[in-house]
Amino acid sequence: MNSRKLMLMAGALVFALISAMLARNLVGGGTAPAAQAAATPQVTGPEVLVATRALPAGTIITPDAFRYQPWPNELVQEAYFLRGTTDQQTLNGTVVRFPITAGQPITQGALVKPGDRGFLAAALAPGMRAVTISVSMASGVAGFVFPGDRVDLLLTQTVSGGGDGDPLRATETIVRNLRVLATDQKTDKSVDEAGKTVVTAFSNVTIEATPKISEKIAVAQTLGSLSLSLRPIADDRMELERQIAAGEISVPEKGDPKAEKQMMLQIAARPVETDTLTTGAEVSRFARASVPGKSEAAASAGPATPAQPTPASFGQAATRARGPVITIARGQTVTETPVGEGK
Repeated sequence: MNSRKLMLMAGALVFALISAMLARNLVGGGTAPAAQAAATPQVTGPEVLVATRALPAGTIITPDAFRYQPWPNELVQEAYFLRGTTDQQTLNGTVVRFPITAGQPITQGALVKPGDRGFLAAALAPGMRAVTISVSMASGVAGFVFPGDRVDLLLTQTVSGGGDGDPLRATETIVRNLRVLATDQKTDKSVDEAGKTVVTAFSNVTIEATPKISEKIAVAQTLGSLSLSLRPIADDRMELERQIAAGEISVPEKGDPKAEKQMMLQIAARPVETDTLTTGAEVSRFARASVPGKSEAAASAGPATPAQPTPASFGQAATRARGPVITIARGQTVTETPVGEGK
């Protein structure tokens, strides 16, 4: 046998060995998933209600917050919500009393229904307070404000000055993005037999605010009348962009969706103090744009008290007695310098 035939036989043997190894890998790879799938146990117990995401304390339950999932018979407890014995519609609007992790069964003791004792305290976010304000049909958006909506709070007042003219009428937005907790004593939306929301008048609205904003609202109720301005849902993104531009919040690193979602939830739940102001002159040219000053008779009777200085009264008596003066006000301290003094 010559060397050429030996080389051909050796090549054929190597090819056969490689083919055998490839066939073995293909056969083994195809049967492994089947064996693994066959080894996975199938849960055949009743279906219980589990959380689809993490539900912190104070979360208001919505239809996308839970789903039914099969559960082993030996692990089912009486406190679980079972399919066929629970109406999911009755759980919408309830509040989580204790934190629930994603995939964990929801127990009856972990939820507080509207009207139950402790519902309002459970609905409050950590560090927040519940404040009740009085509104009328006009200032309460004609009853179209419901629990869960977000509103701005407007203060309308009449500011009287030292003069004998018309007082200053002004409206300002003192707080933005407040969450409505209840209207009168209702913490849920009333619906009729057709399932439509019933619009009813109310005289009191309970809102969620920080302790500092709660003090501000308490003082505002003694200054004038309060009105509600309903906010659209689309304003959440605009508010986020404004606070990022103002440096009020820090933007998380890119590629972290959990941090971005947490930031969005934080912005959506945070009330914001503001200082926007509209005076009567911006509405009507016959109204004032500032607090009226003292009349000439009142000015000649004596100077204004330091506790309540008015811009229009500064320098009036000095101007008539000594000519034009420059008036500088630093808080409650007012100094007057005659024009041309020292020349």
